[in-house]
Amino acid sequence: MIGQGRRTGRGSRAVAALLGGALLAGCSAGGTASAPTASTAPASSASPATSTPDTPSPTPMPTDTPAPCTAEATALSLRDQVGQLVMIGVTADLPASQRAAITTHHLGTAIVMGATPGGVSQVAGLTAKLRKLGGETGFLVASDQEGGLVQRLKGDGFGTIPSARTQATWSDATLTARAETWGRAMAKAGVLLDLAPVADVVPADNRGTNEPIARLGRGYGSKPVTVSKKVEAFRAGMERAGVGVAVKHFPGLGAVRGNTDFATKVVDRTTTKGSSLLTPFKDAVAAGAQAVMVSSAYYARIDAARPAMFSPTVIGLLRGWGFEGVVISDDLGAAAALKAVPVADRATRFVAAGGDLALNVDASTAGAMASGLYRAAKDDPELATRVAESAARVLALKASLGQYHCS
Repeated sequence: MIGQGRRTGRGSRAVAALLGGALLAGCSAGGTASAPTASTAPASSASPATSTPDTPSPTPMPTDTPAPCTAEATALSLRDQVGQLVMIGVTADLPASQRAAITTHHLGTAIVMGATPGGVSQVAGLTAKLRKLGGETGFLVASDQEGGLVQRLKGDGFGTIPSARTQATWSDATLTARAETWGRAMAKAGVLLDLAPVADVVPADNRGTNEPIARLGRGYGSKPVTVSKKVEAFRAGMERAGVGVAVKHFPGLGAVRGNTDFATKVVDRTTTKGSSLLTPFKDAVAAGAQAVMVSSAYYARIDAARPAMFSPTVIGLLRGWGFEGVVISDDLGAAAALKAVPVADRATRFVAAGGDLALNVDASTAGAMASGLYRAAKDDPELATRVAESAARVLALKASLGQYHCS
């Protein structure tokens, strides 16, 4: 787990206004899914609490000890700092347009998308090319290797990863051992961050209607303690292989009905700040998860006004547990639900809310997101401070995975 970092106070009026306009959901990274469904979760008997867009959660006071890689991040130019915060989707052939986006905008992370028929050797060739493009700040490559319907890396050497539903039937020791095997294949290919495992708890009475997790076999069950154990077993195996994990989709997609990949707006009316549904995420943070992915659903009883990834309240809840690792957004690029949010504003809203790494599976829009964040931070000193803080976290994550060195 990355060390304690410095937190900033509230942003300027420009940032507050930008956050206030974020009123729609995004889409979740990875996964094959069912037809589009505008949806909400089953209503809870309690009345949803409301929150206003300009009232972020209190932030912890700054510490005297700088976070790992703070000096290195501060020494970078603003453009280089911003480049650390946008993850671009790349394909195995790495066309000129993707290479140009990486070099022009100084991007430092990528997620592998599309087919990988050549297996480990093909992906290893791709990651070697990406590392050369990364320069002195290194380059971190990620993928979605949950198993079942969500396994992006395939072909010779990767094998087939069973779904989380199947993994849940194994002992913790077996899951750890098999996750280590899957992780070793990833590490051999140069993919050192797995956007998995899924820590979402699906309540028993929602299993038949939950589209993003239960219907796709992506979850470990309905009991928080069971899900926690399987998430930790998976994480431990990946760690043994030298691969980091990004636990997802905080605060959870188990209590919703619609799939955030497709639905215009998905609302969870059940989860609260003290809900037991958060237990697997809290346990993963305590166990040392390097990253947590934040969902694009709305949580009516935490922050009804904004999707989680644009919510200082939601991200502040995670930070309040002492998590100083990397907060990754759910996909900001290809989601139809984000059409009303200008592409150039999406990464800015996420970072202004407290996030660190803006995931964008659509390579054609990654440059616009990076440029938008750069322009906004250039004009707003407080946002620029936030960018530097997040850049330090991303560099520290790279360092923990051997892709960078912090003094």
